Parts: sequence; structure tokens; C-alpha cells
Amino acid sequence: MSDRLEAMSILLGVVDAGSLSAGARKLGLPLATVSRKVSDLEARLSTRLFNRSNRGLSLTDTGQAYVAACRRIVEDVAEAERAASGEFSAPKGDLAITAPVVFGRLHVLPIILEFLRVYPDIDIRLVQLDRVVSLLEEKFDLAVRIGELPDSSLLARRVGEIRRVLCGSPDYFARRSLPERPEQLAAHDCITFENLTSPTSWTFGTGKSRKRVPIRSRLVVNSAEAAIDAAISGLGVTRVLSYQIADAVAAGRLAIALERFEPARWPVSLVYQPWGNVPQKLQAFVDFATPRLKTALRDG
Repeated sequence: MSDRLEAMSILLGVVDAGSLSAGARKLGLPLATVSRKVSDLEARLSTRLFNRSNRGLSLTDTGQAYVAACRRIVEDVAEAERAASGEFSAPKGDLAITAPVVFGRLHVLPIILEFLRVYPDIDIRLVQLDRVVSLLEEKFDLAVRIGELPDSSLLARRVGEIRRVLCGSPDYFARRSLPERPEQLAAHDCITFENLTSPTSWTFGTGKSRKRVPIRSRLVVNSAEAAIDAAISGLGVTRVLSYQIADAVAAGRLAIALERFEPARWPVSLVYQPWGNVPQKLQAFVDFATPRLKTALRDG
């Protein structure tokens, strides 16, 4: 049975890496060993798990179903081992957490530092990414998500909400005037953070008052920091999330415009896998972080 479980784990490594050679590198095993284990599995099952071509590997229909079953089995075994080691009865072990870059730096990291002082037997890996990650495939215990959540099997704890705001420097607004309606943005220079909105039009309002207005992007960037720095320099107006400019607004380097036309606020949630018994290390972090994030988002 242990050999079969090892073969299943190797198969998952190959699928997640995208090829036999990449899977071997990821697993730290010789390519010949990985190839043999996959072939042995196919021989035992009397079926092909992969379609092999010059373009690489792709799962057959049977392979897709088998891989899904393997994931469940490997996760069940891992959960059983965590339970046997006491992970479900005492807050200890490793946690992998992901959060958006700026939100992670401003709000999540300070909470983690405080949490680690309270729980000396827990170690944390924080990865800050401005994209949605797969908790299962990328091996995260918890993610901080900003925005409406799609229907899924994940558990979610809502901790607050944030605004999508339009802002520019006071000097820019002194030179070009403060827009009073979204339609007036057609006469303004815009800076677009492409992860958040389109470089050709921005949407304002909610419900029946929701409208899309054309804009001209003088600059398109792929990070909120770059958009904010460009706005502070006086290049134009930008649209970002409220927490990203809180310090700049407080310091008078940016001013918010068109507040009454802002779209609906986005929820902020902690999401995690629906374990049969949530490990104490994870439950401890969720319970610790939730009230602190609620306070930070309410005060911010």
C-alpha cells in the first residue's frame, strides 16, 4: 500500500508540474524513477493515464478521474497523520498563508508578527501575490481574498470591506480641476492599474445607476504601487483600493474624487479548506486574525 501511495504522490507531482521531467525536478527524483512509477501505475490499472505527444503530456478522461481520486486519498492520509501527530489538538506546526501584496504588507504581516509571539510552536510562510491561488494545488492553508467569492467548497470568514476609489494629487486637481461627474474623466489623464480595471473605460455607481465611462490611459501599469506613485507625481488620476492610498491621503499627497459615484464595496475574506476537523494551528490563526482585520478595515 505504501508503494501505491508513493506512486500516487509522484503522479500528482507530474500533473502539477506539467511534465515528467518537471515533476522529477520538483520531487527531487531521477527522471527514470518517475517515468517507471507512472508506467507501473498504468500497467496496474490496465489503462493509459496520459496522452503522450510532441507537445507534452495531457490527461486522458480516465486519468483525470483517477488524479482527482488520488488527490482525495493523499489529502485524507495527510489529515490522518496531522491528527495522529496532535496537530488537531494543539496549536503547533507550519502554516502557509497568501495575501495580496499591499494588503499583506499593511494589514496581514503585522497580525502575523503578533500571532507568532503568542504562538511560539507555530511557524508561518507568507506569500504575497496579486492573483487568486489554488489552496489545494499550491499548498496554502489560508488565503486573504478581496472581492466577491465564487461558489466553491472553501470555507470563508468575512472580515470587512474596501472601497474602489479615484484619486489624484492636489497639484494635478489644481491644474486640471476636480471632476464632479464620471463623464468628465474623458478630459483627464488617467493611470490604469490593469489588475483592477480596464485601460479604456471605468465603471461607476451601483445597481441601476451603474455606468461605464470611456477614459484615456496615459500610463498602464501592473502594480498598485506604480499607479499610486505616478498619481502622486501629478501625472493624472488613478483608481485603486482605499487601503492602498490611506497613508498618502492622510499625508495630503493624494485626494479622493467622485466619492458618491463609487461602485459597491468589495468584501475581504479569509478562505480555507473545509477540513473534517480544522487543525488548531489554522483555527487559532483565523480566530486571532478576524477581529484584528475587522478593526483595521473599520478604522482604515
